[in-house]
Amino acid sequence: MTDQGVILYGPPASGKDTITGELAELDERFTLVPKLKAGTGRSTGYRMVTAAELETLRGMGRLVVETSRYGNVYAVDRHDIEAMTKAGRVPVVHMGNVADLQRLRLSVPLEWTCVLLWAPREVCARRSRGRGDADRPARLRAWEETRADLAAHRDEAVFHLLIRTDETEPGRAARRIIDAVAEGPHRALPLSGLDHSSPASRAIT
Repeated sequence: MTDQGVILYGPPASGKDTITGELAELDERFTLVPKLKAGTGRSTGYRMVTAAELETLRGMGRLVVETSRYGNVYAVDRHDIEAMTKAGRVPVVHMGNVADLQRLRLSVPLEWTCVLLWAPREVCARRSRGRGDADRPARLRAWEETRADLAAHRDEAVFHLLIRTDETEPGRAARRIIDAVAEGPHRALPLSGLDHSSPASRAIT
């Protein structure tokens, strides 16, 4: 049986941390892959490294995804994912752009369930303000970038699930993801085919 993993894609404050916590509460196998972060600001959920340490890992070929945003560099260490799967865990990775999602999916051969988490800009702004983000304007720009990213990939088969986190209670969202993983191999669909009749898909682009 192929090892499984979950990729949660969405703009800042779309609910990735909250739903990851719910996944772990419902099934302890689901474990967040801490991104490496070289820079400043929030450290919760990250493994802080220096630029020199990041360069060493890059030279070893361990960085499967690397992204610059908010003046920081974020990366995913292949060894972290491998350690989790060897321990019988289901790695949960947070992604903010489709190119990185696809790169991860191709670089690490797991049975990935890719989930698009979405909430309107005003909801994400309210959440960001509520958690005290100092770089809120940059995060709202990232929301706009995420919407443009989705529009650019609208007809590509990327996601297995679309969840509107402003309309879905976190526990229920987590249960939907667990059920999708339990179903085993399934076909990704383009955004236009996930739930074409609902306001959820129409509101994104």
